Amino acid sequence: MRFRKLILLGLLCAASPALAQQRLLEPGDPGSARPTALQVLRHLAEGNLEAAAAISNAPARRLEVLRSYRDRVGEEEFKRVYASYFEPQNRVVAEVAVGPRRLIVWELGGAGYGIAGQIFIEADGRFVMDDVPSRERSEIRDLLKKYR
Repeated sequence: MRFRKLILLGLLCAASPALAQQRLLEPGDPGSARPTALQVLRHLAEGNLEAAAAISNAPARRLEVLRSYRDRVGEEEFKRVYASYFEPQNRVVAEVAVGPRRLIVWELGGAGYGIAGQIFIEADGRFVMDDVPSRERSEIRDLLKKYR
């Protein structure tokens, strides 16, 4: 796991000047978005799209995306996918702080999905899903693609 974190740090530093201003967070770090990420996933595993979407800087947009996915896969599969994050073989392998944003990288090997990521941003003293398009958010998403 330490090796994967080193790879992620190398990718971050090489990706862009904005991403070079990053740091790897340890579990329990007071600046972590992990508790918020877990709350979002609990809501999704329960099928509570509205509660999950409310934890976003663009709640209407997030709700539309979630509904579209649920409609495509069905309600039970939707819940199963998000509940799978809590299975013991699936875990957070890194959390990276990039200014006010946090990238949480999940290894979902047990679910067969490989590497997944969540992007959060600190707003008004709390973390929310970062669903507003921006250059910084795009750079973090591109980084996650390279890490996969």
